[in-house]
Order: sequence, then structure tokens, then C-alpha cells
Amino acid sequence: MVADDGETHKPDEQFPPARPRPPLASGLKRVLYLCAGILCVGLAYLGALLPGLPTTPWVLLASYCFARSSPRLERWLKRSPIFGRLLRDWDEHRGIRRPVKVVAVLMVVTVVSLSVTFGRLPLWVKCVIAGLALIGLCVIVFVVPTIRGEGSGEVPSARREGWRGQDRTGG
Repeated sequence: MVADDGETHKPDEQFPPARPRPPLASGLKRVLYLCAGILCVGLAYLGALLPGLPTTPWVLLASYCFARSSPRLERWLKRSPIFGRLLRDWDEHRGIRRPVKVVAVLMVVTVVSLSVTFGRLPLWVKCVIAGLALIGLCVIVFVVPTIRGEGSGEVPSARREGWRGQDRTGG
């Protein structure tokens, strides 16, 4: 069977083979990766609760750190009911599902609109906030690939899509 990515897979394979594991760090480097991973998990949980603090980058960074310091914590994070699916999607498809993107865009627009409208901030600070939010929205919409094929039974593939869902990968 040939998947969207052009690779051949056996019919019983749901996804392409996993990427090789990075080597475990040792000594002080391992301790630093472990501490950074724990800090990132904490920030990710805060991001899940607080609008305005992103969740996804912290989860991905925590997974990166745990892959290099603690396979046990990496497994724990990937099995997490809150972050597990996001990490599996990123590991297997290098993308994010459309509903996750929609929620992210809505949260950014809501929080930034409220901050700019009701915040007692100087005009230049409001402009900086709006500009940074616009950059973040462009990254979410245009740079981070969207996983397609959810619920259709096909192997999902990450594609970059435009505003109206046009495929911009050329394939």
C-alpha cells in the first residue's frame, strides 16, 4: 500500500516506522535536560489553564528534553491524557490536528483582543502585543502543518494548508 507520503507500507501498518531515538545524555547534561523537561511540563500545564500562555511549544520541548534524559518520563508524558495525543501526532506526522489549531487561534484572538481593548496600556505596548499575536497566528496557520485524514480511515498526513483548505505542498 502506498501512503500519501509516497512510502510503501504493509496493510497492517497504521503509521510509518518511528524515528530513531536520540542518544541519552549523561552527567550534568542529563540533569539539565531533566530539569528543563520538568520545568516545561509545568509551563505546559499552566498554559492549559491560563489563556495567553501557549501549551504546545512547552509540551514539545518537554518531550525533547525527556527523550534525552529520561525514557520513563518521556513515556509518562506521551501517555498523558492531556498531552499524549498532541505528542503522538507530532511524533508520527510532524503536524497538529485542525481542531487544535482552531482552538489555538481562537484563544490567541480572544486574549489579545481583550488585552488590547480593556488593558490600561500605552498605545505602543498594545501595538507590540497585536503585532506579536499576528506573528503567532501566522505561524500557527501557515507554518505548522495540519494533519489531514482524521476520521476517514486513511493514514493521516501533515500538509500545509491555506485559508480555504487548499493544499500548498504541491503534491
